Amino acid sequence: MRIRKLFKFENAHIVRNCSSERCKHSIHGHSYQIELILEAQRLDHGQMVYDFGLLKSSIKDIIDSFDHAICFWSKDDPEYIESCKKFSARWISLPVSPSAEQFSRVIFFWAQQILQQTQMQNGEADVSVYSVIAHETATGYAQCFAADVANDQMGKLVLSDFEFSEQVSSEWHDPQLYAKLISGERFINPQVTMQVQLDESDV
Repeated sequence: MRIRKLFKFENAHIVRNCSSERCKHSIHGHSYQIELILEAQRLDHGQMVYDFGLLKSSIKDIIDSFDHAICFWSKDDPEYIESCKKFSARWISLPVSPSAEQFSRVIFFWAQQILQQTQMQNGEADVSVYSVIAHETATGYAQCFAADVANDQMGKLVLSDFEFSEQVSSEWHDPQLYAKLISGERFINPQVTMQVQLDESDV
């Protein structure tokens, strides 16, 4: 079974080497909508794939990092990168170009890593990211699947290759969020107290 959670943010970028003259030479922005689609082969004790409320913590924080930020490719011109850092308090350095395609890969990568490092507390099993859809405009989106994240020909994704500005990280509920991801530290979901006792046939 699959569930979908929608996230929104405003973001600015330049997409180097693309075909559009406007996009590759000028900073511009989009109102993004991100569809995070999770799947599991069984339901938790609440008879859910994954409680939507749990997606309002670490996963929401990491996606919200993009909001009102400028994103740049770490291989871009050093002078441009320095200007982004100097004149914007909110920025993210990416190891790949900030296209819609790469946004979908990056968000899939981050969300899946958080889920893998999460200690479940309510009978969740095998919850994983099925797909991420990054709507860049009302008419265009990019969709990513697990095989795309693992495809190094699309750009290798390594946790330590991302960098967030101080203002971005200070607004996370846990300022050590990304350090925990890199170190492999566990995220612990809230403990659930059973109000209705279940037997094996109910879960």
